[in-house]
Amino acid sequence: MQPPAHALVTGASSGIGAAFARELASRGHALVLVARRVDRLEALAAELRERHGVGVECIACDLADPRAPDGLLEETKRRGIAIDMLVNSAGYGVTGSLVSREWRTHEHFIQVMITAPTELCYHFIPAMRERGFGRVINVASFAGLMPAPAGHTLYAASKAYLIRFSEALALENRHHGINVCALCPGFTLSEFHDVTGSRKSVSTMPKWVWLDAGKVAREGLDAVERGTIVFVNGAHYRAIRTLFKLLPDRLALWLIARYSASFRVTHEAKLR
Repeated sequence: MQPPAHALVTGASSGIGAAFARELASRGHALVLVARRVDRLEALAAELRERHGVGVECIACDLADPRAPDGLLEETKRRGIAIDMLVNSAGYGVTGSLVSREWRTHEHFIQVMITAPTELCYHFIPAMRERGFGRVINVASFAGLMPAPAGHTLYAASKAYLIRFSEALALENRHHGINVCALCPGFTLSEFHDVTGSRKSVSTMPKWVWLDAGKVAREGLDAVERGTIVFVNGAHYRAIRTLFKLLPDRLALWLIARYSASFRVTHEAKLR
């Protein structure tokens, strides 16, 4: 007898991750919610069980720990859970320039943003191949498609990696019943900017730039079901991407450098 299939969502305690959990539950999907804050996970799980009647498992996990992906795989096996959808949504930003932070800060960032999602795909895709069905959504960012500004130095680079990684993964697995999508939202209403300390700077930005996390999740799920490999949320963001493709590189970089102060904290953080 096959174990019940679940969608595993990282970063599910808030923001886009929580929005994915709510949207998946509304579609009747059983869930495995993963984040550091287990109290938030349990509160969300209770809400989803009551509202949608779906099975929800919670696993407290810090993806900055290199042992975490192995631990997640083993814990799902221990609980007898099969994963047929993986949503890599955990993420955050680090303000300041590269050299203004201790290396340990960047090491943890790379582990969460690049190594962990890559390793989770490595762990869970083989079983999807065996069943002949699977879905993977890597939550990247519009930032990964644009010239990178100063500040938050590794953020756009990590998202660009997820986009290229998803493209290769999609082509490797398209004949195995597995769809892979890199989701690229722009500025999205969530706790992200509070965590990074950039709330004050981004709060001055016009309302039209902001996306709703629930809509981002709905569009992401629809996109992966269609087999779309890279999906940009928001017609205005898709238009901006097209415009920047037409610009010479030097002009594109100049524009980003000129206007990035409104959405990047570039001050030099003091090393501890």
